[in-house]
Amino acid sequence: MGRVASLITRKWVAGLLALVAILGAGAVIGLVGQAESPATGTAALPDGTDSREAAELRDQLPEDEGSSAVVLFSSDDALSASELGLIEARASSLPGATGAPPAVADDGTAAAVVVPVTTRDAMETAEVVTELREAASADLPQGLTAQVTGPAAVEADLAAVFDGADGRLLAATASVVAILLVITYRSPFLWLVPLTIVGVADQLAAVLATRTLAALDVLWDESTIGILSVLVFGAGTDYALLLISRYRDQLRITADRREAMAIALRRTTEAVLSSATTVVLGLLTLLLSLFPATRGLGLACAVGVLVAATFALVVLPAALVVFGRWIFWPKVPRVGQTGLADSRSLWRRVGDAVAARPAGFVTVTVLVLGILAGGVTQIQTGLYGADQFLEKPEAIAAGERLAASFPAGAADPTFVMTRGDGEAVASTVREVEGVSSARVGASGNGISEIDAVIDAQPGSDEARATITALREALGSLPDTHVGGTEAVALDASDASARDRAVILPLILALVLLALAALLRSVVAPVVLVTTVVLTYLASLGLSWLVFTRVLGFERLDDGVPLLAFVFLVALGVDYNIFLVTRAAEEARGHGANRGMLRALAATGGVITSAGILLAAVFAVLGVLPLVVLAQLGVVICVGVLLDTLVVRTVLVPAIALLLGDRFWWPRAVGGPAAADPRPTRRRRGGSRRPRPRSRVGHRRHGVGDRRSETSAKGVMTGS
Repeated sequence: MGRVASLITRKWVAGLLALVAILGAGAVIGLVGQAESPATGTAALPDGTDSREAAELRDQLPEDEGSSAVVLFSSDDALSASELGLIEARASSLPGATGAPPAVADDGTAAAVVVPVTTRDAMETAEVVTELREAASADLPQGLTAQVTGPAAVEADLAAVFDGADGRLLAATASVVAILLVITYRSPFLWLVPLTIVGVADQLAAVLATRTLAALDVLWDESTIGILSVLVFGAGTDYALLLISRYRDQLRITADRREAMAIALRRTTEAVLSSATTVVLGLLTLLLSLFPATRGLGLACAVGVLVAATFALVVLPAALVVFGRWIFWPKVPRVGQTGLADSRSLWRRVGDAVAARPAGFVTVTVLVLGILAGGVTQIQTGLYGADQFLEKPEAIAAGERLAASFPAGAADPTFVMTRGDGEAVASTVREVEGVSSARVGASGNGISEIDAVIDAQPGSDEARATITALREALGSLPDTHVGGTEAVALDASDASARDRAVILPLILALVLLALAALLRSVVAPVVLVTTVVLTYLASLGLSWLVFTRVLGFERLDDGVPLLAFVFLVALGVDYNIFLVTRAAEEARGHGANRGMLRALAATGGVITSAGILLAAVFAVLGVLPLVVLAQLGVVICVGVLLDTLVVRTVLVPAIALLLGDRFWWPRAVGGPAAADPRPTRRRRGGSRRPRPRSRVGHRRHGVGDRRSETSAKGVMTGS
């Protein structure tokens, strides 16, 4: 970054650098474009599991064998003879119908028609389901309804969730960022620069990430680009806020804006690079996940963070110095104004309050976070198919209605794939307790599919017990595997537990090592990582209360704890890095305790703004009507707010003030030691008491020596 900083000090070069970078990114975005998502249904299935083996065998069936849809005709009362006649006629005329008569429920209130859907393309499946719904519901008599459910309909409704989702999510994210930047800077112009730079970085990151995934043959799903966009906007804007804050502060000391930016960039680079490295390392641990889609998400987001950090440290500084000081209007920084570290800002006053009773603040904060973390013990994981949507689609509603009149698993049968004798396997399946019926379905290429209907309610413990019993009964048969929604849910729960056991400790170890290398300390990294873990547990516990008491969720998706941990630990450490790197810098001239308070005064505003912005950006994931994304957004939003408003503001400074120089052990940060960071004045009788600092302090650091070098002309011309 030293070369970039030197280039910025030259006239015209900065503008040319920014222009070339933006045009180059635009060329890559326009000419190369994103890679297409692989058309595979196995991206969400964990490796090495029985359900994945079943799905892979199913994919080897002849191409004309696909999924199925269930057309359900129902009424509140028993179907009349005329209605049954209409349903039979309609069943034979449905697109793709086989001519088989409809199955009538024992209670007489519903009839179901199974229609094969031969295509495996998601868009074509959605079109087939739409045609079925239109044909089935056309000109029905009053009181008779037609709905389409089954695997094909669920797939179609899921595809509809993501239809245009990237555009909606991008628009919502950009709008939230724009509003918060305007509020943060209170300038009609400044917010446009970081928003434009981060927006270009977001689009470039999507291209580079998907091309990287395609080149390395890593699968990803529809949600990957949406989460990537949210992360790039959040991290990129955070880095931009930190750089701009340092640049604005330096403009109060340095007359020439290019020189001010060069100094600000040099002092910001270490924190941003350390932060980005920590986040990237955390994200790359997801490559160890058993879920292909999770591996794709981790790699894509790692690429996105690298792009965001590059644009924040290269393109943004060059773009900012093209404009004069007027870009900050109406609060234009002038040489001689008090710097953030010397100001009596809100965060300095908070720091002084913490410094007066650090032990008390540590005790109360840890106690509150511990109470919130207690909610983790109540969490139940494992979303069922019907619980995955914020707004219940037709396929789910029809499945619930079908389960009221037919065996519960009729809408989405469990399937058994085998290379053996299909009829013999079907006979074994029928003997398993909890199986209502089983029949041989599609076959070809030496593979047979057996559709098994389970009596138990989908998602129940009884349904999963039946899957376990099926696998035990078929375990001795070669190349025979149990798949379907219930089997996938069971395998996903086990795989998620394994991922958490492997990846969570690895993330903590990597973050700890990264902090130790950055801070050249042993104590500080342990303290910071401990506070971040406590924040994660507290946010998960508090979010569970929000889910159950406010939003009405009864379970947490299996993948949310892991993804929330990755994002919260990596991003939470970000803010601590911003604080403690500045504290180490200030400690060189002011001692460990006073340095921490000056760092809090200097970074408090920008870190809080960054945290609120990041929390709001992740909350935007609720734009997509999927429960898993809404839950992930809430947990990260709550965690980031706890981290920036409580942990980084109160807990970390309080611990650092309690430990003093020991916080940095074995590193010696230098500077005069100060047991009490507040100046004192003598009381009557000879005693001493703390004296509040003046607005400027006992020294005007870096201002008095340079003020004579500044001409009024230079300041007024906006240099």
